Amino acid sequence: MSGTLPAAASPPPAAAEVRRYAIEVAGVRVGTMTATRQPPVGPEVTYSLVSDVQVNFLFYHVVIYYHVVNRFRNGQLVLSTVDARTNQGNFSTRTEWKGDHYDIVAHQYKHDYQATETQPIRYAVTNLFFAEPPAGQARAFAEYFGDYFTLRPGRPGRWLATRAGREDEYQYANGQLVTLIKKNPLKNFIIRLLPPES
Repeated sequence: MSGTLPAAASPPPAAAEVRRYAIEVAGVRVGTMTATRQPPVGPEVTYSLVSDVQVNFLFYHVVIYYHVVNRFRNGQLVLSTVDARTNQGNFSTRTEWKGDHYDIVAHQYKHDYQATETQPIRYAVTNLFFAEPPAGQARAFAEYFGDYFTLRPGRPGRWLATRAGREDEYQYANGQLVTLIKKNPLKNFIIRLLPPES
């Protein structure tokens, strides 16, 4: 019998944090949303959000697939990309840190926007899916639009995000996002956390 000890097994890689949601309109499930936070790689953390929706109500027809990827380095957003495929066409938004400013170019349905932002972005919509906003968090970068939602607390565990007359309501339980209401003049989209897959 050898006197050598077996080599210590390296720890398994950290698993990604994944939150899965059902998207409902008027009580009917019309799609899914998946938020993912990858384990850190050095100073970088990557968040992604994938939404897939198909709605058919009489004359109301919507097909939306969008994929957001946000890369943070040392707590600062360095690259955000949004790819959207809809029944109205394909669209994209890109926000990239250039060392002393962001270049922001949004080409979305009925929303074209180009800007330069010099303030580092440290909080975005994807962050809202993984923890309740810290006290005093006044805004979140809206990756799709290339600008900001204003955040304000409502009742305990509820936050309102407003931009250009639209309002979303984020509802938390034990610090976890359980319901997101995207308010729409026609029908609200209700996004509900699904139980973990067994």
